[in-house]
Amino acid sequence: MTPVTSMTPEQRVFSIHRPEPALWKYYIIGSLFLGPFFFIALIPLYFRYYTMRYDFDSEGISMRWGILFRREITLTYARIQDIHLVSNLIERWLGLARIQIQTASGSATAEMTIEGVKQYEVVRDYLYTRMRGVISQKTATSAPSDTLHQVAEEMRAIRRLLGELLEKRR
Repeated sequence: MTPVTSMTPEQRVFSIHRPEPALWKYYIIGSLFLGPFFFIALIPLYFRYYTMRYDFDSEGISMRWGILFRREITLTYARIQDIHLVSNLIERWLGLARIQIQTASGSATAEMTIEGVKQYEVVRDYLYTRMRGVISQKTATSAPSDTLHQVAEEMRAIRRLLGELLEKRR
């Protein structure tokens, strides 16, 4: 297995498929705040933790979890509008953060929340570069109209110069 430090950021992100074990500790600690009812919250969190999977590829991100009610969210990099890192005191103590990904869906909440990742800064930076890469590709596809405007301006300037040269010769 390749050491994490020798991997590129893209390889490090693509190698993330499951949440870290520290997320399960976070779920246990969080459910203990419910006192004697902690089992009520812990059971669904247990199934969420053990079924949660992430897939990063060249097109976008996919996240799925659940046993009885299976849920899957797939986002392309082109749909991503904003990315937030959120962590509370316990998450910081465990070295975790949640990566909230927002789209232009009109919802006030995040479309996808990637949790249980210790390399959250690497993932955030990777998502920003992919998001910006998609945006710059969109502007590159709209560049021909800009290029045509530049060519037209240059042609006008050449015509003016030719007109001035012809007038000087007369």
